[in-house]
Amino acid sequence: MYGGLNVYVLYQYDHLEFPGVVPRTFIGKLHIFPGALLVSVLASPIILVMSFLHLPKTHGLIAVRLALGCITLSTLRFFRAQVRYKFGSQVEAFFVILTAFQFHLLFYCTRPLPNILALGIVNLAYGFWLKGDFYAALNCLIFSAVVFRCDMVLLLCPLGLVLLLTKSISLWKALKCCIGMVLLSVGLTVLVDSIMWKKLVWPEFEVLWFNSVLNRSSEWGVFYVSAEKFALRHLGSDQRKLGALLDRRVLPFVIPVFTFVLLYSKLPHKELRFIISSVPIFNLSAAVAASRILGCTAVTFMASYENYPSGYALKYLHQIGEFSFPLPKLNEYCCHTSKDIARGHLASNTEEQWVHIDPYSAMNGISRFCENDFPWRYSKEESIPLKEYQNRNFTYLINEHLLVEGYKCLFSMDGFSRVRPQLRFPPFLLVGTQ
Repeated sequence: MYGGLNVYVLYQYDHLEFPGVVPRTFIGKLHIFPGALLVSVLASPIILVMSFLHLPKTHGLIAVRLALGCITLSTLRFFRAQVRYKFGSQVEAFFVILTAFQFHLLFYCTRPLPNILALGIVNLAYGFWLKGDFYAALNCLIFSAVVFRCDMVLLLCPLGLVLLLTKSISLWKALKCCIGMVLLSVGLTVLVDSIMWKKLVWPEFEVLWFNSVLNRSSEWGVFYVSAEKFALRHLGSDQRKLGALLDRRVLPFVIPVFTFVLLYSKLPHKELRFIISSVPIFNLSAAVAASRILGCTAVTFMASYENYPSGYALKYLHQIGEFSFPLPKLNEYCCHTSKDIARGHLASNTEEQWVHIDPYSAMNGISRFCENDFPWRYSKEESIPLKEYQNRNFTYLINEHLLVEGYKCLFSMDGFSRVRPQLRFPPFLLVGTQ
């Protein structure tokens, strides 16, 4: 048999000969039971062609893993759409970038493991959670816990508690809704797996008993790391923690998932795949932090760009002297001698143009790199009284004072003072000093 469902040879599989430590459900066995119907629909045509071409069976494995990967990513896409709806396109973009550039999530999403089958359903739960359909989120987690991974209870309980404390759900309605899903899920897995294992069995209950009650999972490997360190290690980077602090909407999502990791870390036997379902929420937190940091960076960049008024004043002065086009009205002032204004034009470019730069202006954007060659000449002489300027041979003044006797103000330049939000693009306005 090349793959696919063949009810006449179900017992030719080697699960009875090599049962493993604990029984696992056959609902997720991609090549045996049509419980993974969508995977079968996607992979079966390709496998059928491969069987006709007599290709190696490993090609069928690749087809099945690609089908599983597509399904897992499609559930992640559903979650991503809810991220966009709740947090905006910029957070969504960072979420996609973070997820795409991470190794482990994409590596695991094609592996036919109970953890990954549960991951797809947990992604749906996350999406419903963000969407506000809390009972659907709980039902998804119940199904994944009862059928695929009993440890999803460690995520279900903190999430349900948060929803109850925030009054997002009512206890009575949650009980009615969830008990029905529990009974349906238990009936499905017991029916299918009892047939496959040739005994009455609920696989995930046996896993729960083996791992949690008997605490025998440590027989298969122990990481000697404290629970707290392990939880913090898999929480991720500082950006993930920062996201929960920068946006209050993120905190209710992070707390249950972090609690899930913390509770799981109490087990001696630890593997990353056990908590792989926590990654999407932590990536969301990191995406929010990255979005906020980018926004703050944009504001500070624009503020720093606008915070050199003296440099812009000198730039415009050079343009005025050379081209004499309309002056911009942009706390820096450029003054010109009143006698030249009376003549109706600026000083001739054939004469030296002396520009005095006061200390305030010299500290706010003017350096030697801003200076031009002849006929421009510059002075930074300090401690000149305001009344003394008219007795000097300065053609222009770049000065912090609006009124200087003997000179007329040509234009002013505003420096950055603060940010003011506005209800249009861009969403903020840089306000200058007056």
